[in-house]
Amino acid sequence: MEVTIIGEARRVVVIGTGMVGTSVALALRERGDEVRLADRDPFAVRLAVELGAGEPLRDADGDGPADIAVLAVPPAAVAATLLDAQKRDLARVYTDVASVKARPLREAAELGCDLGSFVAGHPLAGSERSGPAAARGDLFLGRPWALCPTPETSQSAVAAAAALAEACGAQIAVLDAEEHDKAVALVSHGPHVAAAAVAARLQSAPEAALGLAGQGVRDVTRIADGDPELWIGILSSNAAPVADVIDAVAADLAATAAALRAGLETAVTALLERGGAGRDRLPGKHGDRGGAYAVVSVVIPDRPGELALLFQTAGVAGVNIEDVMIEHSPGRPVGVVELSVKPDAAQRLADELRARGWSVPG
Repeated sequence: MEVTIIGEARRVVVIGTGMVGTSVALALRERGDEVRLADRDPFAVRLAVELGAGEPLRDADGDGPADIAVLAVPPAAVAATLLDAQKRDLARVYTDVASVKARPLREAAELGCDLGSFVAGHPLAGSERSGPAAARGDLFLGRPWALCPTPETSQSAVAAAAALAEACGAQIAVLDAEEHDKAVALVSHGPHVAAAAVAARLQSAPEAALGLAGQGVRDVTRIADGDPELWIGILSSNAAPVADVIDAVAADLAATAAALRAGLETAVTALLERGGAGRDRLPGKHGDRGGAYAVVSVVIPDRPGELALLFQTAGVAGVNIEDVMIEHSPGRPVGVVELSVKPDAAQRLADELRARGWSVPG
């Protein structure tokens, strides 16, 4: 099977012009690839075209099959979309971006799709926003992009899908479909349900309680603002692994509630310590563990240009900022910026900030 090699311009078809599909198209257009766009919603296609993501796919396009087609559709639609695209001979290689892999592969096999030219894929990037207007060409930079080839998948198809992901700036991770689904249930799908459960408590919360809300509850519930229709499709397609994660979290919460009522502080402490240890295992910006950074907090006025001055001061101090978080103070014209830096640079940064008049607690 002939495929385009890395470094040459590709001809790509993107089916589905939501946030992820349009982001893929934007990333590929920035490197000079030719992109054709399709979606059952003509308005979404028009908006993606206006954003510079490519041109509409037309039945009259007579240049032969594209090098690769990206199926940017929900998990339940992957198999049928793949079958239709293959019947139309849209591309030499096909991949998808759905966040569930085992069910679409099983359904594709049942429909008689050619699995030799299909590489199941999943870029782990996105946000609670949706639609082409939320797309960004840099969405995948440095992010994992899972590829889940089957025994039937040709090596040339895997190479083409990997080249596409790399062109988007992603880091390739090759793993089994079942392994992938268990992994995303743990790090993505289960946390979304947990965030929704916490956020649901706020629906009937008294105004006095909401007035006390700080950055903690905002961080925990941020992803709960996703599209329910999109998420029910994801969760139902990965039901068993997600249910296992929810059961485990629910068991921890139930045990903690019982311990609190019984005054068993040791049991509660154990969960908090396990939580901290688990959090520290998450890789940071350079693959470091989360605990590899120190946090320098700075009180910052809510005025134009203040963040730029803050970052400039870090540059003068010769300190690289690894991560940043802003906590706003409701009703007040100030906030707190938390700068994550290497531990050996924290004191140097704090000293420089104080010398330049910044308020640095601690």
